[in-house]
Amino acid sequence: MPTPAKGPRLGGGAAHERLMLANLSAALFEHKRITTTVTKAKRLKPYAERLVTFAKRGDLASRRRVLGLISNKGVVHELFTDIAQAVENRDGGYTRITKIGNRKGDNAPMAVIELVLEPVSAKQAVVAEATSAAQRDADKKDADKKDAEKAEAAPVAETEEAAETEEAPAAETEAAAEEAPAAEEAAAESEKDAK
Repeated sequence: MPTPAKGPRLGGGAAHERLMLANLSAALFEHKRITTTVTKAKRLKPYAERLVTFAKRGDLASRRRVLGLISNKGVVHELFTDIAQAVENRDGGYTRITKIGNRKGDNAPMAVIELVLEPVSAKQAVVAEATSAAQRDADKKDADKKDAEKAEAAPVAETEEAAETEEAPAAETEAAAEEAPAAEEAAAESEKDAK
């Protein structure tokens, strides 16, 4: 007998564990909550959530696959119609385990496993809205910062342009002063040649 991935098997063998999980999941889907040991609840959680995922698909192949595990057609019908519609907008976490203390007889730790059929809470919608608002504020701050940088860069550019325009007339006057004697000498030479 191959060993399971997580801890010892529930019951005697693999077939017994499969039947036990199928019966527990059928009871869970029928009653919406069951009381069992913590170990069984932890083993039932991924099994039941996988069946709910099949039910959310809703196609014939998924229904036949679930019917191969749970033999009660009424429970499978309820799973595919009522439960699948109730968890339609939920992306996972279809079950909840709550520990309730130890059993009186053998002191075994007990838990209640139940289906989470409430719609996705408004709190999650508020969190999503707050996240988007924070993103918008961050984008606005970035835009304001860029505008401020542009505003700071603009006076610097204007002063540089002003300095360049001030330097340009000075350079022009210097060039004109240098060209004036040269022009006078050229004019004097041309007069001498003309004589």
